Amino acid sequence: MPEINDALRMAAAQLLDAGVEQARLDARLLLAAVTGLSHEEMIRDPAAELSPEHVAAYGGVIARRAAREPVSRIVGRREFWSLEFEITSDTLDPRPDSETLIGAVLSMVKDRGQVLRILDVGVGSGCLLLALLSEYPQAYGMGIDISQGALDVARRNAERLGLCRRAHFLRCDVRRADWAGQVRGPFDLVIANPPYIRTADITVLAPEVSRFDPLAALAGGEDGLDFYRMITNSMAQLLCPDGLAVFEAGAGQAEAVQMLLQQAGLAGLDPHYDLGGVARAVIGRFEA
Repeated sequence: MPEINDALRMAAAQLLDAGVEQARLDARLLLAAVTGLSHEEMIRDPAAELSPEHVAAYGGVIARRAAREPVSRIVGRREFWSLEFEITSDTLDPRPDSETLIGAVLSMVKDRGQVLRILDVGVGSGCLLLALLSEYPQAYGMGIDISQGALDVARRNAERLGLCRRAHFLRCDVRRADWAGQVRGPFDLVIANPPYIRTADITVLAPEVSRFDPLAALAGGEDGLDFYRMITNSMAQLLCPDGLAVFEAGAGQAEAVQMLLQQAGLAGLDPHYDLGGVARAVIGRFEA
């Protein structure tokens, strides 16, 4: 049977050949998932032999990663805002860029004890809504999504994180003209990471995204702004006076999203930038 070091070396080489970045790290993460060994244990005893069962299982997950399935999807979980979230084929894979929205809200609403009503449009795994509820212990939130599978995942995440009493979920299609009436606002905060990829650009995305993220959570129409238009059209119905809207935007989209918020009657506030320097969180305040 191969030793840990040999297994890691062969797996990393296979992943490199498949064009996977950080091949050695991914090989180690997947071996830890298969064996239950910590990174420290693998480093401390690199000559330990793997069992036949672990060898077979490891070969399977490495083949999946070589096909460009993300590690997070293989293991079924992703860390976001220092919380662990279950993800499935029904949900987007949460990415660090989206944490910019949480930081933006925290900078705008400094009183952590404030009673807030939060609406998350396109809740997916629940990462945005539940991260905010973890930071604001007096807040209550509703997450809506067109996908029943995503809503089921979000509910399980809320239960596991101990937030299910303050989080409610509703199947809702924002493409319907009457969708905003279903959520029974108004809210103090509306957050959204809507589909914003231009339809023509989806095929040129990294395979980890184009092959494994749900298409409905990616495709934002010809210019990527279709869902922003649908959501901002209902801002007056959704937000309390002085309420905030915080939307994630793709690279180069912040100005257009800000314009849509302003056309909906919100005062534009300075965007927040992700670690790559992209204006990622677009913010508006409803002054009606």
